[in-house]
Amino acid sequence: MSRPLEGLHVVECASFVAGPTGGMTLAQLGADVVRVDPIGGGSDQHRWPVAGNGTGGAQAESYYWASLNKGKRSVALDLRSAEGRELLTALVTAPGPDRGVLVDNVVGRRWMANDVLVARRSDLIHVRVQGYPDGRPAVDYTVNAEVGIPQITGPEEGGAPVNHVLPAWDFTAGLSISTAVLAALHDRGRTGRGAYVELALSDVALAGVANLGWLSEAAERGRERPRHGNHVYGSFGVDFACSDGQRVMVVALTEGQWDALRKVTGTAAVFAALETALEADLNRESERYRLRETIAAILRPWFAARDLARVSEELDAARVLWGRYRGMTEVVAAHRQGAHPVLADMSLPSGADAITARSPLRWNGDHGAPGETPELGRDSEQVLAEVLGLDAAEIGRLVDAGTVAGAG
Repeated sequence: MSRPLEGLHVVECASFVAGPTGGMTLAQLGADVVRVDPIGGGSDQHRWPVAGNGTGGAQAESYYWASLNKGKRSVALDLRSAEGRELLTALVTAPGPDRGVLVDNVVGRRWMANDVLVARRSDLIHVRVQGYPDGRPAVDYTVNAEVGIPQITGPEEGGAPVNHVLPAWDFTAGLSISTAVLAALHDRGRTGRGAYVELALSDVALAGVANLGWLSEAAERGRERPRHGNHVYGSFGVDFACSDGQRVMVVALTEGQWDALRKVTGTAAVFAALETALEADLNRESERYRLRETIAAILRPWFAARDLARVSEELDAARVLWGRYRGMTEVVAAHRQGAHPVLADMSLPSGADAITARSPLRWNGDHGAPGETPELGRDSEQVLAEVLGLDAAEIGRLVDAGTVAGAG
């Protein structure tokens, strides 16, 4: 299927999550994304999780690296040599209306500075990912700690900060990268101008919590929001145990969802009496939040008297907003049965099986292909010939000199 970004060429020089996510997003929409790594791979080449649970040693294949970089072409260069750096610069600034797009997280290398690259191509679109705006390093786990998320996560009785395992700011930054590229391309198409876009991970995190209103709340209250375990802040939502030990998460954000939950559990009269006794209006989200513990206590016996199958059947019939707690092994089993079209199987170069994802965007109803499994340096010779016009003899010389990683 034709994808909307076919014909666009992007060079990516970025490691870990944010930059590769941005490149992968563009690649799955049809862009030709060329990832450039140092020979032997960058610092994320063998990052966990890896095939064989790490028993393959330092060279174990990384599920992480393979999945974030699928659908891209891979070039490996000796970036410590002047000739290798020149090849990368030439790839970045190659002529053509659909070229001259760079995504990187390179800091402190003068030869990759924006003004140096713009001197070679004035309409360059350059998106640079940073830790902090001043160029200091940071990762999701450090900026998340600094914006206060771990302090409001976890059980009420907890004292120590609770880190979130999902690198949410990295993924948000990755999508911001793809947005920046497309916005800059639109502007270049209208004006002929290039763009230098800097995106600091710390700014992504600060913008996220500010836009949710959480900083405004803290400023007004003058103290941290209390922890509430699995309760949904400002509304009603919490987990319940079924009779067979399975757990479900039930949420009632709207008046209609609250009405459906009361009806299916047969508790409408109980809650009406509670409202009278406490002079409360449980149709209001804030009131459901204030009385969350009381509401949960009233609902808990209904769930405890039913196994998951019956809870599922009755909640679905009543159109209650809910979800079941699943382990990742259960998600894998469901995928094996064809339950999740967004997921796809792929094989690593060693033949190890992996599970990856197609684009979550259904373009005219189709997720599209996930993208071919990457292999470090596999496309070096092809890209140099295609983009820079190097002939076989010159490429052979570069391979023999160790400047370029040869195929195979």
